Amino acid sequence: MDFGRLLTAMVTPMRDDHSVNYDAAAELANHLVTTGSDGIVVTGTTGESPTLTTTEKLQLYRVVREAVHGRARVIAGTGNYNTQESIELTRAAEEIGVDGAMLVVPYYNNPPQEGLYRHFRAIAESTDLPIILYNVPTRTVRNMEAATTVRLAEVRHIVAVKEASGNLEQVARIVAGAPSTFRVYSGDDALTLPIMAVGGYGIISVASHVAGRQIRAMIEAFVAGRVAEAARLHGHLLPLFKACFVTTNPIPVKAAVSMLGIPAGPVRLPLIDADESVRETLRQAMAGLGLL
Repeated sequence: MDFGRLLTAMVTPMRDDHSVNYDAAAELANHLVTTGSDGIVVTGTTGESPTLTTTEKLQLYRVVREAVHGRARVIAGTGNYNTQESIELTRAAEEIGVDGAMLVVPYYNNPPQEGLYRHFRAIAESTDLPIILYNVPTRTVRNMEAATTVRLAEVRHIVAVKEASGNLEQVARIVAGAPSTFRVYSGDDALTLPIMAVGGYGIISVASHVAGRQIRAMIEAFVAGRVAEAARLHGHLLPLFKACFVTTNPIPVKAAVSMLGIPAGPVRLPLIDADESVRETLRQAMAGLGLL
């Protein structure tokens, strides 16, 4: 399964009463495909997965799958810190017909490396879906070390990792040690180009909600060997990348999506909506790219 080089970790649109806005989710999914996303990750951290019910998650998978209608891969964020719950949600998502699952490193319970290996292997062995691992130690406390990822790359159905450790040496070790078919995706928009330079395949992006075409152009330039052009586009995009993470994700990007006229709505507690200073930072970055 090739998920493509540009995937978007989609926000979950909400109504003013904080219920999920499924109509807006379909609209946003269509927008992402139109602006260059090869795949959409639904109910990842950017989709506020910790505050969504299982019923809401499953309905989002159905809605997004129907909206994109085969034009992009739909990857369900089904992992949490409970292995059995992760297995059950992954199986339910598989029954709905998603194209893959993304599994985050278990947060809060802080397992050792062997625990990470057994957790991910158990989930992978319970499904026929291709699996993307997600390493984001700023959110989970535990860094999944390169050696663990390389071990997991040998497990059937585990096909990729989203690496958000910020450690280029770790990324390079994974690329060097894993099978050639194993994909390494950047989990940080600002590190997409550096990670591709050490052998990464693409990005699971947040900023692609608003700048998908530009990010895709940067990736395609690099893949085609036009490295100077890719670097120029990367530099042009950096203010937006910074703006999208000026406070806790997905607070800024939800505001940015709403500025485009797509009703992303509020975030759920314990997150809070973007204040005027965040919105102004976003406006300046988006205007600088001609997005407003």
